[in-house]
Amino acid sequence: MGRRLDIDSLLQHLQQTQASLDAMYVVSGDEPLLVIEAMDGLRAAATRAGYAERVSLMLDARSDWSTVMAATQNISLFGDKRLVEMKIPTGKPGKTGGETLTKLSSMVQAHELADTVVLISLPRLDRATAASKWAGSLMQAGTSIELANVERTALPQWIAQRLARQNQRLDAATLEWMADKVEGNLLAAFQEVQKLALLYPEGKIDAGDVERAVLNVARYDVFGLRDAMLAGQPARALTILAGLRAEGEALPLVLWAIGEEIRVMARLAMAQAGGHDLGGEMRRQRIFGAREHLVRQTLARMPPKAWPAAVLHAHEVDRLIKGLKVHGRLNDPWEELARLTLRIAVAKLR
Repeated sequence: MGRRLDIDSLLQHLQQTQASLDAMYVVSGDEPLLVIEAMDGLRAAATRAGYAERVSLMLDARSDWSTVMAATQNISLFGDKRLVEMKIPTGKPGKTGGETLTKLSSMVQAHELADTVVLISLPRLDRATAASKWAGSLMQAGTSIELANVERTALPQWIAQRLARQNQRLDAATLEWMADKVEGNLLAAFQEVQKLALLYPEGKIDAGDVERAVLNVARYDVFGLRDAMLAGQPARALTILAGLRAEGEALPLVLWAIGEEIRVMARLAMAQAGGHDLGGEMRRQRIFGAREHLVRQTLARMPPKAWPAAVLHAHEVDRLIKGLKVHGRLNDPWEELARLTLRIAVAKLR
């Protein structure tokens, strides 16, 4: 295949390709938000196209790379089309890994992987790694999506594009003001854009409304709730959650902040359980300083096997918010969100 797409071209490509996907996609970049969006978009497209079976592998130079060949060649008992997802967070597969990736690329080019789509996630590769044989073979065999970091100068335009997706717009001066307030942080900008979608209707948003939303310093805030949950402070977490509810904070925004944190923790727990470099994974997730210490304490306090259930619980709260009933869950999404918060806050490693 050997073609290259940016994130917008990828999403357009996926929307236009309802039943036919390329055999291999290679996503590379250091901005977690963009990587997550690209990977989620590809998974969703694979699901729509009938790829019902999914195999997910976390790999580095010390991994057993024979699992890759096994995942791509084992025949499904039910004949399902299969998505094989490979995450190489270090970008260094080692000698055996490099040979395996080169072989896999040859198989893709020879059309030997019937009913299989391979999805590979890599960090942004340095010049030497990008020139390696295995990296070159991937780029020749697959469709590559290189996700460039959004620099500060480009952030106002990026915010404008995201607002346009939800049919909202701001004047140029307000866009610059928002970019300054999030200090060039893409994830923070994303959170503020989502907040505006929850708080205001479609169309042009007044600058004063934006300032009130972005500068909201309410006594109770979602990040305080997140930190209390991670710190194992159930009473404080419930107090903050009750405060958010009383102040009329948008429930989807509260769930997004908590749910995203749980998904990040689940990825970190999986990396740690697999023997991967936890510090490196935290840097990729933009976790530094005091928050890194808090996250490490939480990982030590909560059993690794508990995180997948917490992720599922967050999805079920989302269903409740949308008015759907979920077996075994309370009908009030605020109450069920409290149960989810306690699930993390009171957990102790046994």
